[in-house]
Amino acid sequence: MSSPLTLSHRLVLPQDVNHHQTLYAGSLLKYALEAAYVTASQTVGPSANLVLRRVLNIECRRPVPLGTTVTIQGMPLYAARAYLVIGLVGEPWKTSRSVEEEAWLEGLMGFAQTDREGRPAPLPEDLVLGDPQELEVSDSMQKAWARILKRWKKLQTIR
Repeated sequence: MSSPLTLSHRLVLPQDVNHHQTLYAGSLLKYALEAAYVTASQTVGPSANLVLRRVLNIECRRPVPLGTTVTIQGMPLYAARAYLVIGLVGEPWKTSRSVEEEAWLEGLMGFAQTDREGRPAPLPEDLVLGDPQELEVSDSMQKAWARILKRWKKLQTIR
């Protein structure tokens, strides 16, 4: 299995923005889903046959302008028999004028591993889950991952 942290990169194109020339919410969801799916697929490995089961949480923390190249960090945070939860954080981006210091995206998405008939199937037993507290990242990114973990723990208690 590869490293539990994945990076996904996207360029915000004209078809991805709203009338304010910032990332449209539907495009944000698409970017987040793609990043989460890549993370889940790489975590599970060759036996991956995943479907999105639930968008547990998604938050756009700041507008993303047209032409920005964004990076989304993805990390597997929880695994049950056939269910995998992926945490997402959008890295701050650099512009010619300044450096954004806050994460622009935070999210949690859950995936189910299925068999060929679409029924739940067990995940591999040797999955490597990530620990965001062990990441060597900026303080703002560490705070973003801490918010994700807090949100995940809260969601686990209200099920």
